[in-house]
Amino acid sequence: MSQEKLISIDLRGDFGFLKKPDYNEGMLLSYNMLHKPALLGILGAIIGLGGYQKKGELPEYYQVLNDIPVGIAPLEGSHEKGNFIKSSVKYSNTVGYANKDGNLLVEETMLIKPAYRCFLLLNLEKPAQAKLYDYLKTGQAEFVPYLGKNEYHAWWLDGEGNITFREYEFQLEATSSSDLKILTAFRKTITLKYERVEDDFMSASNPFEFVFTPTSFAYFERLPAGFHAQLFQYHLEDFTYSNFPLKKGVQLPNLYFLPELQGYVQLA
Repeated sequence: MSQEKLISIDLRGDFGFLKKPDYNEGMLLSYNMLHKPALLGILGAIIGLGGYQKKGELPEYYQVLNDIPVGIAPLEGSHEKGNFIKSSVKYSNTVGYANKDGNLLVEETMLIKPAYRCFLLLNLEKPAQAKLYDYLKTGQAEFVPYLGKNEYHAWWLDGEGNITFREYEFQLEATSSSDLKILTAFRKTITLKYERVEDDFMSASNPFEFVFTPTSFAYFERLPAGFHAQLFQYHLEDFTYSNFPLKKGVQLPNLYFLPELQGYVQLA
């Protein structure tokens, strides 16, 4: 019996704040799409792993769970062509020891009802991943997971309170198709006719078959894919999420075909 399990959960919250390291005119910005480092933090909280403890040391959850291949997509029905509704919120901290010069004003963006389908390829021979499999399946958590801030609680229940854990049969695919349906966000760098392509997707070398409908879209975002081990900062890559099919001859790495969904997920 294989010890690899490809599963998914639907992770959602009323609010979210996936903080970007940069800001715009004093406003703290949020990523729109949930990214792998943030997801690993949530999974680490679920099974009770520690976070940042020492300066210059990666958090325990990242060290333990970083080798889990993941794929993420905004949950169908919760987004508008890849985007979540956003608002801004201002905080005022009048506690004297927090800001000796006066009130501390903070403004940040906030995601409204973000929801993501998170695919994980778990190796049950590894104790932490086996524990994660059991906890996700049964709806347990050691610590309350949250989407970026303690008060933005996250859960993987549907609207009726049922656990959204799903397990899939899968096939590792290395071949291309003329009608490739990608269910997750995927890395923008592609292979087209055995040549590496990194330029604009709207150029002559774009990978999509553009068959436009009122619901067609392509969403792009530069997201953290991991941490630099030496710099202790995000390693960023370009990601795309789209409902356009890919051209024949386009190849993507780390694709897994899910017969139940008749589509592919990219897990890395």
